[in-house]
Amino acid sequence: MRYFLEISFTGTNYKGWQIQANAHSVQAEINKAIATLLAHEIKTTGCGRTDAGVHARQFFLHFDTDKKLSEHFIYKLNRILPNDIAAKRLIPVEPDARSRQDATKRTYEYRVHLSKDPFLQDFSFYFPFGKPDIQKMNEAACLLKSFKDFKPLSKTDTQEKTTICNIYFSEWKKTDENNLLYTITGDHFLRGMVRQIVGAMLMIGTGRMAVEEFRLVMKKKGRFRYVLAVPGCGLSLTKVMYPFLKP
Repeated sequence: MRYFLEISFTGTNYKGWQIQANAHSVQAEINKAIATLLAHEIKTTGCGRTDAGVHARQFFLHFDTDKKLSEHFIYKLNRILPNDIAAKRLIPVEPDARSRQDATKRTYEYRVHLSKDPFLQDFSFYFPFGKPDIQKMNEAACLLKSFKDFKPLSKTDTQEKTTICNIYFSEWKKTDENNLLYTITGDHFLRGMVRQIVGAMLMIGTGRMAVEEFRLVMKKKGRFRYVLAVPGCGLSLTKVMYPFLKP
């Protein structure tokens, strides 16, 4: 049988979701815990990759087993998973269902704080360079919905098969005087893409890049001269949607 498992995790202590040589990963912890309960080796496939330090409020993976599992599996799994990973739902699915390819929409959030706060350091990016112009940032954010090819916002060494993405929602807002929240929803995201978007828009908001420059580079599928590097701590995967799963 094939199962989808919904989990959430804080990524502070991990080098991302995917198993890597000589690096602590969320997938390695999940595989170890599931294999312990099932008493056989397990291979999981995640709905995407998260970079080092990136969090997920909602993340799906799938795995196969010949054992019939009940919801009590979630309770037992949470007993042995580390405190920064939580199992939420176990869902029996069709044998050909895939957690990565079948996802139709993903939503990410990026948090920025403008006043130094040690209690936010693992979950938000401290931006000490003044208060950005939200109106200009939202002008650029709205432009993203008109583009399809996001090569300018991909890693130069990307191994993605396509750089085509459809963006359905992109917006900045103030949660209070010193905290900003960026939300973006799309059908596909390139590695590092959301962080590059955030970096570019913070540059726009502080006058280091013009909205017109951003538009022209995106339109011509070129490369930006420089984009502010923002860390993974402020980024969270918050929602993943499938046509056969209820939210």
